[in-house]
Amino acid sequence: MQTIQPSLAEVAALVGNPARANMLTALLDGRALTAKELALAGGVAPQTASGHLARLTEGRLLTLARQGRHAYYRLASPLIGRMLEGIMAVAVEGPPRYQPRWRGGDALRNARTCYDHLAGRLGVALADALVSHEHVVLSEDGGVVTPQGEEFFQDFGIDLRERTRSRRPFCRPCLDWSERRPHLAGAVGAALAARSFELGWIGRLRDTRAVLVTPEGRLGFSDTFGIDLTT
Repeated sequence: MQTIQPSLAEVAALVGNPARANMLTALLDGRALTAKELALAGGVAPQTASGHLARLTEGRLLTLARQGRHAYYRLASPLIGRMLEGIMAVAVEGPPRYQPRWRGGDALRNARTCYDHLAGRLGVALADALVSHEHVVLSEDGGVVTPQGEEFFQDFGIDLRERTRSRRPFCRPCLDWSERRPHLAGAVGAALAARSFELGWIGRLRDTRAVLVTPEGRLGFSDTFGIDLTT
């Protein structure tokens, strides 16, 4: 008897369409966008975008939420963001015609969101700092926060006990497709990004996943994590 498994080909086909791929990428920062905004991201007419969005929703890559008269789409889960980043990491190693392109240039490479956690040079530097100070131990596909790490995060304003109640992975590496090294994902990575926004150390840039490191952030990341962001 043949085992029924999720169809890799069907998911690949959903992501493989250029317009749908651009729409999904536009949602990688964790925001919810309207069909009109996603049509612009996909470079297609609103009617065409409607069909693409219906397929992505039916395929459970997107979820639809309604607020009043408006409808918003977002990635269905962090797992979808992880899949997209993984595809980008593979594409970087391929022929130039398949390598990812982005808007934002160095700004996007320096610091960006990967769904709800930090990526780019900043994200990798934070992961390196946490590992080197033995606050976090990362393996190829998992991670743990050490007792001294729990104390560090508590002092930084992050209560990890709340994060353990989440059904998502607690702490894990995520391969950064531009740096080709891991940044920190999971509930811990999300908490670290949220706290950095809360402190005003980073801010969002319009129409891009890139984030700006503020002057306060440069000082804060240096004092707290030993990261030099002046170069």
